Amino acid sequence: MEAINDLQGRDLLSIADLNHQEIDQLLTLAAQLKHKEIEPRCSKVLGLLFYKASTRTRVSFSVAMYQLGGQVIDLNPSVTQVGRGEPIADTARVLDRYLDILAIRTFKQEDLETFAHYANIPVINALSDLEHPCQILADLLTIQECFGSFSGLTLTYLGDGNNVAHSLLLAGAIAGINVRLATPATHQPDPAIVKQAQSLKHSNREITITSDPLAAVKDAQVIYTDVWASMGQEAESEARIPIFAPYQINAELLKQADSEAIVLHCLPAHREEEITTEVIEGKQSRVWQQAENRMHAQKALILSLLDT
Repeated sequence: MEAINDLQGRDLLSIADLNHQEIDQLLTLAAQLKHKEIEPRCSKVLGLLFYKASTRTRVSFSVAMYQLGGQVIDLNPSVTQVGRGEPIADTARVLDRYLDILAIRTFKQEDLETFAHYANIPVINALSDLEHPCQILADLLTIQECFGSFSGLTLTYLGDGNNVAHSLLLAGAIAGINVRLATPATHQPDPAIVKQAQSLKHSNREITITSDPLAAVKDAQVIYTDVWASMGQEAESEARIPIFAPYQINAELLKQADSEAIVLHCLPAHREEEITTEVIEGKQSRVWQQAENRMHAQKALILSLLDT
């Protein structure tokens, strides 16, 4: 379990906080935990501070910690002082004295950075508007299970250039996966993230940003999508549908991909919008395997960040 020593005491605010070796170690540990090859114990306390709604992230973190033998405290902002305007620095310094590790699901990446600055315990980005690193660790585990390795693989993401797209770009660059993002010209990823991914990528790997979904999907082994309007953008949902319609993952689009391609979606899915029911329930879908892997990847992350 070398990953525990390598990452002990650190924060995970971005998938780029990990290097290639550390990702490999985490995925190896996650696989061992999933298949019960090892069953370590951890009598620590995890705090969940979620400013956004959550199903998979909340449940997978909670079950992961309980299965390890630890405890979980749900720090709902609506019933704690942080929801009444207590400064982040004050909350962070207090929680640092109560908890062993803290996962935060929030809007601003800057708020995560403030928590990490004032708290000495490990702080995990459980989703921000900029990134979703825990989701991407589960995605990488799923891809590895399906293909054995990342060598020669191309992942195509279709839809909004959002937090998931950002973390996929960075993870692909670090892990050595070709990444193609197909987004409308008006909804491309943050240029700073694209530049960062370009600086991290292996010399012979591809990072492509395009508005052509067919070209992006051509011969790709992993086809990925997310909702067209993320949390906080619900008012834009109807207006976005005609803009994003060409980026829907459907049976016709999948014909352009590799014949052995798999389909991923971080969920929740709006069926018949970004993905059809036929595809998400079809033989190429690995969505439920991907969702399960949230728990295993996060269990490995918790163990690796904590001094167990």
